[in-house]
Amino acid sequence: MKLGRYRDWLLTEAVRAGGIGPNEGPRIDNRHIGDSLLFARGLAHSQRVLDVGSGVGLPGIPLSIVMPQTRFQLLDRSGRRVELMRRVSRILDLPNVEVIQEDVGSLQTKMDGIVSRGSLSPEQAILVFPRLLEPEGVAVLGGSWATAPDVSGFELLEVPAAILDQRVWLLIMRPQ
Repeated sequence: MKLGRYRDWLLTEAVRAGGIGPNEGPRIDNRHIGDSLLFARGLAHSQRVLDVGSGVGLPGIPLSIVMPQTRFQLLDRSGRRVELMRRVSRILDLPNVEVIQEDVGSLQTKMDGIVSRGSLSPEQAILVFPRLLEPEGVAVLGGSWATAPDVSGFELLEVPAAILDQRVWLLIMRPQ
């Protein structure tokens, strides 16, 4: 139910506000919501998850809906995107979501889960994530790079185009 309401919100308010492109309507289910839910693969034991560069709540909002016992912090630098995420969090009544406007470089709080969908490169993530992860934490970085990223420190999981509408990769980091 809430995923459907979020989908409708993305197609209307998020598009009007420029949070997602006007031609993304046919791709909402697979490319945006479905892609976001893939991040849950690495977060089974996470109690507190940070979504870096959340934009209009992707992947944090879909994850918070399917993982209601997990606390999510949705982080973005843009005041406009932060206000959009706060609004949709209220509309969907998501008590497990906190939206914060800040740069990831200034964060100090450690989390046991981190997700980032398309906002950080693997090279940036490898520098940022270890500082913010609890010793037993896990970070999941997702993207639709042209070729498989070749970055040490991540487990690479390919999601074929047959699953979504294009091939994507999840990079899963567990601190050593």
